[in-house]
Amino acid sequence: MEVSFLKKAGLSECVPAPSGEGKKNSLSPDEAGYVRDVLFERARCRAQEHFGNRIYVRGLIEISNICRQNCRYCGIRAGNALAERYRLSPEQILECCEHGHGLGFRTFVLQGGEDAWFTDERLADLLRRIKSAWPDCAVTLSVGERSLASYSLLRKAGADRFLLRHETADPVHYAKLHPAAQSWQNRMNCLRSLKACGYQTGAGFMVGSPWQTTDCLVEDLLFLRNFQPEMVGIGPFIPHAQTPFAGFPSGSVERTLVMVAMTRLLLPFSMLPATTALGTAAGDGRERGILAGANVLMPNLSPREARARYRLYNNKLSEGAECADNIRELRKRIQAIGYEIVVDRGDFKSC
Repeated sequence: MEVSFLKKAGLSECVPAPSGEGKKNSLSPDEAGYVRDVLFERARCRAQEHFGNRIYVRGLIEISNICRQNCRYCGIRAGNALAERYRLSPEQILECCEHGHGLGFRTFVLQGGEDAWFTDERLADLLRRIKSAWPDCAVTLSVGERSLASYSLLRKAGADRFLLRHETADPVHYAKLHPAAQSWQNRMNCLRSLKACGYQTGAGFMVGSPWQTTDCLVEDLLFLRNFQPEMVGIGPFIPHAQTPFAGFPSGSVERTLVMVAMTRLLLPFSMLPATTALGTAAGDGRERGILAGANVLMPNLSPREARARYRLYNNKLSEGAECADNIRELRKRIQAIGYEIVVDRGDFKSC
C-alpha cells in the first residue's frame, strides 16, 4: 500500500497515514496494515450508512459458454479448442428463473459469451417471457459488446441492467489483454451506449492482470469516479490453463479488497458484489469482500452441467455456498459476520 496511490486516486483524505508518517510515500508492513484496516472500516461504515446490514443476492444463469471473442485471459475464448461448449435453451433458462424465484431471488443475471445464436430477437423474446412470468423481478444482461440499436431493443424488451466490465481504463494495457480486433474505444463506446439507453450499468476490472501497474489501477478508479456506474465488479485475476496467460500468477486478494473498499468510498451508492473470483481465490473471500464494503452476492442458478463447463479461470467455484440451492448455507455464513441476505430486487438508488 502506498500513500502516493491514495493521493492519485483522490482518497488520501479518507485514510490518514499513521501518526508522523504523512510525508512518506511508502509504508512499513505494520503501517500498511494500519492503513488497510482503516480503509476497510471506513468503506464498511459507508456501505452501512446506505444499506444497513442488507446484502442483496442475484441469481446467476450462465446461458452459454460459446463466444466469438478471443480475450487472452478467458477460458471460454473462441481460440480455446478444449472448452466443452454448451448453450442453454430458452426453456432451460426459464426453468432456472422459476427455481430461483422459489428460492427467494428477485434478480436474474443472464451471463454468457458473445454467442451469435442469441440474436436480439431471441433475447428480447426471452426477456418478455421472464418479465411476464415474474413481474416482481429485475433482469440483468451480461452478454458483451453489441450495437446501440441492440442495447436499446433489449432495454425496451425488459432488461433492467447490463454488466460490461471495462477491464482496464488504460488503452495500452487493454491491447495487451485482447487481440487487435477488440478495441478499448469500442468497449468505452458500448458502456456509454448502455448509459444512454437507461440501463443500470455495471463496469469493473481484474486486479493483478498481466502487465497491470499501480498507475493502471489508479486510472481504473478515476474512470469509475467519472463514469459513475451503478454496479462495479472487481475480482482478482486468476489464470486459466488453456489460455495464453496460463503461466501468469494470480492477483492479490488483499489488493483486490483494497480496490473494493476504495470503490465503495468513491461510489457510496453503488451495487458492489463480492465476486465469485474473490470467493475462488480465498475461502472466506465473500465475507472479506463484504467487510470491505461489498453489498451483493451472485449465487449460481445454472444447471450443474453448465456450471461445470463455464470455466473462465482455473478452479472457478460452482458448488457449496456458490450454488444457489445452498442459499441457506450462504445465509448462515453471512449472518456470522453480522449481515443479512434479503429478498429484494436490490435496485440502485442514489439516495
